[in-house]
Amino acid sequence: MARSLDGLVLAPVADQAPGQVGTGTRFAYHERDGGIWAEYAGGDVVRGFLVGTREGDRLDFRYVQLGRDGTTSSGHCVSTVVELPDGRVRLEESWRWESRRGHGTSVVEQVTAHER
Repeated sequence: MARSLDGLVLAPVADQAPGQVGTGTRFAYHERDGGIWAEYAGGDVVRGFLVGTREGDRLDFRYVQLGRDGTTSSGHCVSTVVELPDGRVRLEESWRWESRRGHGTSVVEQVTAHER
């Protein structure tokens, strides 16, 4: 199993569609006793939260966010935790909106202190 996500900051490697997360979004992860949660903000997202579980290298969570345009959105995501050759963590994600139409995949990677 890859190392704990607790205390890590991750960011998308590419922008998503408008109103979603992008390279300017930062996710601050926490992990304890099989539970995961994170706060996130940046780009088109004013504030977002996710909460879920981890079993091995698989994350399963729900997310909710407030966009800069004043709308709220929510969805479901399943991610695989991958350890990169340089020791950083990558999450390979498959997500689906529950509050509106749309689904897709994304990748977020651990950022270093100077990238935060």
